[in-house]
Amino acid sequence: MSTTPAPIPTLQGLAEVADRYDLILCDVWGVLHDGQTAHTAAGEALIRFRGLPGARPRRVVLVSNAPRPGDGVGRILDRFGVPREAYDAILTSGDLTHDLIAARPGARIRHLGPERDLGIFQGLDLSLVPEPEADLVVCTGLFDDRSETPDDYRPELERLAARGLTMICANPDLVVESGNRLIPCAGLLAAAYAEIGGPVVYAGKPHRPVYEAALAKGAALTGAALAGAPVDPARVLAIGDAIRTDIAGARGVGIASLLVARGIHAEELGVTAAHHRLGDVAEWLGRQAVHPDAVIERLVW
Repeated sequence: MSTTPAPIPTLQGLAEVADRYDLILCDVWGVLHDGQTAHTAAGEALIRFRGLPGARPRRVVLVSNAPRPGDGVGRILDRFGVPREAYDAILTSGDLTHDLIAARPGARIRHLGPERDLGIFQGLDLSLVPEPEADLVVCTGLFDDRSETPDDYRPELERLAARGLTMICANPDLVVESGNRLIPCAGLLAAAYAEIGGPVVYAGKPHRPVYEAALAKGAALTGAALAGAPVDPARVLAIGDAIRTDIAGARGVGIASLLVARGIHAEELGVTAAHHRLGDVAEWLGRQAVHPDAVIERLVW
């Protein structure tokens, strides 16, 4: 006997559910900023959450698929105007990539990505080498994400795959929002590499290691670790704008999730223009492989 799934609620603000949680794992790009400016109300909502009373302090860990160290993301947030009071810590796929490379001292790396991502290699025992000399590939993105596509990389990807070189994908996102554009990310190159048989290791959402690291950080911040216990998954909320990464990743580790509609899915949900309000999303959500526990137009209190 089939049953009709329960409707997914649309929240007017985080305040409606905030008292259920001690820890928020919050996405960055698409939630706190659009790649150009901060979403002021989102930062204010996290500040309000952190100020809630409770048996344990309310904490926020920003979990980003940015292919750079967390301190670099912090400087970007400062520049965009995201207040430091909105979060307690930052964990990035760049941090995990750094650790993965550190476990392979002396690696000869073919770096696919722009120069702005070179900070991911700082302090590591490695050599950045041309393609023929490499024994490991690290992909942080496209060299020019404004004009290139994965098709421009196919010949090199085929040569690397033929040699069986592992690719570490330092940003599993397929696209990110920048203003009113969607910009291709390293995840597209990794998907193309995997499609032709190349081995890929993903450092970031929706894969489990980044959540395990974020939950461990959250346990330390909320005091759970001091009691010799992990943070209670029932008291953790993941917030993000991407079904494939944020929502799927949260589902995979058994924590609740809140989908921000005005992010990379805004066009699909019909909320790209400022005067359009979020309508009925049930039909769109019904076509997705995973579902959030709730939807919100933008992150606000």
